[in-house]
Amino acid sequence: MLKGIDPVVSPELLKILAEMGHGDEIVFSDAHFPAHTIGIPVVRADGLRNAALLAGVLPLLELDSYVKDPVVMMAPVTGDSLDEELMASYRAVLKRFAPKAPAITHIDRFAFYERAKKAYAVVVSGETAKYGNIILKKGVTPLA
Repeated sequence: MLKGIDPVVSPELLKILAEMGHGDEIVFSDAHFPAHTIGIPVVRADGLRNAALLAGVLPLLELDSYVKDPVVMMAPVTGDSLDEELMASYRAVLKRFAPKAPAITHIDRFAFYERAKKAYAVVVSGETAKYGNIILKKGVTPLA
């Protein structure tokens, strides 16, 4: 255990975050996401909700300020809808730890899968809300 680091951030996740460079992306997936089939490193965070993971990670990770969409989610398939409680929890965490970040961008399900394949890693959470998947793009960490 380290001071100042939320205990939801495991040693494995902390290592992944430290290894990532500017422009690398990390996926925080729901429990249903096919993480192990897309061929990139997977970190298990079973039992944890994505909002808690985001709250643990965002104080450590600068979002990319050079792109219009540093935070991306999977859009619902026609006929489905997003869980408004989940969206409110994500927005609250972003407002608290990344207040200058633009609004969350939503992309098509299959575009999300393709983008996820290029990510640095996937963190599989215990999130059970549909469309709970979210991608963060790492920016340049300020020196001060």
